[in-house]
Amino acid sequence: MSADTAGNGRVMISERVAPGMLPRVLSSVDMSIIFLAIVLFIVQASVIQPAGPSAFTYWILGFLLFLIPGALVTAQLGQMFPQEGSLYVWTQKALGPFWGFFAGFCAWWPGVLVMVATSDLVVTIWQFIDPGALSKTWMQGLVILAVLWFSAVLSLMHLRVTQTYANLVFVFYGAAIFVIGLAGVLWLVGGNSSANSFSGASNWVPDSSNWTFFGLVILALLGIEVPLNMGVEIVHLRSIKKYLFWGSIVTMIAYLWATFGNMVTVPLADNNSTTGIFAAVENGFWGSHAFAVVVALVVMWFFVSNTVVYNYSFSRLLFVSGLERRMPQALGKVTPGTKVPRNAILLQTSIASIFAIVTFGPWAGGSDFPNQVYLVFQAAVTVIWCLSMILLFADIFLVKRAYPEKFEEVRAAHPYLLYASGIIGVGASIVGAIVTFKDPWNPELFTVGSWRAWLGIVAGVSALAAVVIYAISEYHRRHEVPAATPSPV
Repeated sequence: MSADTAGNGRVMISERVAPGMLPRVLSSVDMSIIFLAIVLFIVQASVIQPAGPSAFTYWILGFLLFLIPGALVTAQLGQMFPQEGSLYVWTQKALGPFWGFFAGFCAWWPGVLVMVATSDLVVTIWQFIDPGALSKTWMQGLVILAVLWFSAVLSLMHLRVTQTYANLVFVFYGAAIFVIGLAGVLWLVGGNSSANSFSGASNWVPDSSNWTFFGLVILALLGIEVPLNMGVEIVHLRSIKKYLFWGSIVTMIAYLWATFGNMVTVPLADNNSTTGIFAAVENGFWGSHAFAVVVALVVMWFFVSNTVVYNYSFSRLLFVSGLERRMPQALGKVTPGTKVPRNAILLQTSIASIFAIVTFGPWAGGSDFPNQVYLVFQAAVTVIWCLSMILLFADIFLVKRAYPEKFEEVRAAHPYLLYASGIIGVGASIVGAIVTFKDPWNPELFTVGSWRAWLGIVAGVSALAAVVIYAISEYHRRHEVPAATPSPV
């Protein structure tokens, strides 16, 4: 007897209701672009450059220990339960309602923080294009709020319209990434020596005393499962395997290609952790700052649009929480015309806006506060998201036990390969979280003690919030008259 038929609370309202509320509009190409929009943060090519040649080693370790195992496990779970909510559904099937909600919350909460981060990247790139612009913190805050609410407006449109826009933007983004790597080729072909040495086998070996770069690689690769937050909006289930395969291939090539371009053309002493890729274009294309600005404009446009992708894809987790009555039921409604979860999108954008106002308000002045908050939140994203990924990788063992027939029916790979992926993925996620705690990302802004304390507070409060929300929902469910099936409007 399966876990569902045993009546142990693992059957979800959203499984019955969501397919009739949301239209099937996403193709394999759409899913692949959602994957790449979430996972392929090309500025990470600049972030990881200080590791030297070992940056490539860190990337390869991240691919082998996290990205590929994650793709295999996600393919299996996604085909077994192609429902709205991805990790929320899979973990509830594996462990029951509490852990399902906890995993879903830990998968959703980083999306809110990353929406602020992508909006802040727009500010940083703007300042590369126009040095001296947005000099006041409150000005930066206004731009961030504008990006957040632009993302809300587009997310409220019919998903087919919004996704077509995102697909168009990604074509230009892909061209920009190609140009970044090409800059390295042109630099070498032009008779220049590499700006950073690749010689010496020891330079390719990760520093055993500093694994912070591995945490940064894990951060760059998080989001494998996010497209399946919209599981019932996929036209064909075969899209699941296709997006995971092609999305992973393009991600690996793009990160290595852009890292090469950045490292060959930009000396480490001159590298900027965000805009180094544009300096690479300028150096590689014969000192043309104008061309670097064009590439920067394209990448800035992408991050504006990327915030849109985060908004509509992560809102589906809130939508499922509303259907399951773990959060206000109003979040589980869709608009009659566009068939999108409007209330979830508006709430999510409002929460992100509060963080932006607190961080970039006039009171921040010229202090380091915005940078400190940004780094702590980004690190917290890594830790909290890794926690949800631990549950994702562990799910592969638990759903096999609870649903053995379904596991075999849609098997994505040999069971031993799936089990190995689960073990490796759990280990990589744990290491990613630990190394993020170990050392501050910017020693000039944090001591080791203050970094660990603030990161622990943010991560701990986030996890506690999930427990409290679940406890409140359980209290209300036990003390209210049974509700009717949620209305789809």
